[in-house]
Amino acid sequence: MDIKDKKQISLLRAQELKKSIKDYLEAKGNIPKGFEISSKIAERREKVKKILSASDDEWNDWKWQMSNRISNVDLLSRIIEIDDAQKKQIEEVGKSYAWAISPYYTTLMDEHDPLCPIRLIAIPSIEELENESGTMDPMSEEFTNPAGTVTRRYPDRLIINVTNECGSYCRFCQRRRHIGCSCETYDNKKIKESIDYIRENHEIRDVLVTGGDPLTLDDDELEKILSSLRAIPHVEIIRIGTRLPVTVPMRITKGLCNMLKKYHPIYINTHFNHPIEICEDSKKAAEMLADAGIPLGNQMVLLNGINNDKNIVKCLNQELLKIRIKPYYIFHPKSIKGTAHFKCSIDEGIEIMEHLRGYTSGLAIPYYIVNAPGGFGKVPILPQYLVSRGKRYFLIRTWEGRIIKCDDL
Repeated sequence: MDIKDKKQISLLRAQELKKSIKDYLEAKGNIPKGFEISSKIAERREKVKKILSASDDEWNDWKWQMSNRISNVDLLSRIIEIDDAQKKQIEEVGKSYAWAISPYYTTLMDEHDPLCPIRLIAIPSIEELENESGTMDPMSEEFTNPAGTVTRRYPDRLIINVTNECGSYCRFCQRRRHIGCSCETYDNKKIKESIDYIRENHEIRDVLVTGGDPLTLDDDELEKILSSLRAIPHVEIIRIGTRLPVTVPMRITKGLCNMLKKYHPIYINTHFNHPIEICEDSKKAAEMLADAGIPLGNQMVLLNGINNDKNIVKCLNQELLKIRIKPYYIFHPKSIKGTAHFKCSIDEGIEIMEHLRGYTSGLAIPYYIVNAPGGFGKVPILPQYLVSRGKRYFLIRTWEGRIIKCDDL
């Protein structure tokens, strides 16, 4: 075969590949993305600042954002369109499940669209009361709590829950039984008991600090926890789980980053669920953390009506890489009481994974995870690529569906 023939084959293959991504490129143009609505977000910001009588300095102060979270229906209705029926429903849901939305996060909402994904994530829905399936503790954290606020599911790592506070209360939260309950604020005694447990169990090499959201703590409070953990010789890495880069990105300050740098290796996993959430403010927050030497990962929850779509997930993951965040997990939704309307099927998750592998860069492909009920840990769910095996060979299915025979030892 001469060079000309090889070139022709290469060109035909390139056309074939180009055709395979055409549908996504068309769909991507219709997916709302934070970067593309920057002017609209800025316009909404000015509106919310005026409603709350906030100066620029106050708006950019994370503590002001936390202190001025919206949890009043009448105030929310001045920011976005809500009819009287929905007002009553929000108030009714609020009697059972706390809700709060940071002023910043409201600027990502479409004022006129009740199906806006950010509204669905943050605003109570009457569906939370209409389906009683699920449990308040699907991960059986009450039975995996050997000390303090520890949750332990694995041999060499564990969780410390340090607060029940968040920048905004997601409607699908797995710890909604605690979130927003002042009686569940974790005191120093419980946190000390947790750290003592880690110190006494030398096999623990990896600690995840979470909550609630640990970045709602002041720098000094958080540093006390991190310094205590870093002083334990067998603790190799510390991880922080936070959604504040999404809901209160101004929390990421130079002071915070300089403090975190002292306790490397530190890893942060954040929690973007839709491309709208990735905008100039969240980009600035992510880049400040990355510039401080902190590897960033993302943990998305698969949510019906929000991101259970192959094109939305692919777009989200590509947008994340642009702000230096590696897609890490897609979590299958848990059976939490009051969240059944967010449930998706395993088939939907597998279909999404099928349309990531090969169709986008490996960096944009997270693990699809089902958390085993009862606190028995994460289980990866993958499409089936190994078709069959024989003596010294195996058959594989490629990302395009081709069946290919490979030699084996």
